[in-house]
Amino acid sequence: MKRVKTVFFALALGAVAMSCSGDKKKGIDYNQFKTEVQLTPDQVKSFDEITKKYQDLQEQNYQAAKAQGGNMDRVALGIKGEELRAQQAIEMAKVLDGPQMERFNKFVDENSRKRPRYDNALLEKIKAEAQLSEDEFKVVNAANDAFEKAFNDAHDVYHGNNDLAKEYWEKFDAQRKAAIQKALTPEHYTKFEEIVKDVQFKGRK
Repeated sequence: MKRVKTVFFALALGAVAMSCSGDKKKGIDYNQFKTEVQLTPDQVKSFDEITKKYQDLQEQNYQAAKAQGGNMDRVALGIKGEELRAQQAIEMAKVLDGPQMERFNKFVDENSRKRPRYDNALLEKIKAEAQLSEDEFKVVNAANDAFEKAFNDAHDVYHGNNDLAKEYWEKFDAQRKAAIQKALTPEHYTKFEEIVKDVQFKGRK
């Protein structure tokens, strides 16, 4: 457990936290989706009601987080955003048919802001295919959490600059991998590297 804490603090210390001002939160443009998929008038009405409801909830979460000033918890905000998108999908599935829902989920996935981390599906793949022990997997999770926190804490330094954001991402990713490498056997780490080789920085469009 001590090693896990060391991993976390080593990564977290690499971040530079500054107060943020003028951070404009841009949501998904659902009107674009309506131009790509043919909906009935009743579907449009329900679609607009649902998307407005969840955009308002997202904005409330953002304003509440912003009110924390320099202590804005972007990790918690990201988690809440994922939860809202999941709830929205449940409601939307009652309005759209199968093919429409498939396109909606793809549209939301492509246009929503992702948490900068290995997601749960990838973590499970790492654990299973690299055959990690529970202790090894704990370190992978801790390093992944620390990476996300470090990258988010540096947000106000690189905000609006994709090149600088990429530099920070790659720096913290290297630290994440170094921490994981120390905890895994050479065979397990080789498999881990193979699984995450395509995980790259994705800048904002």
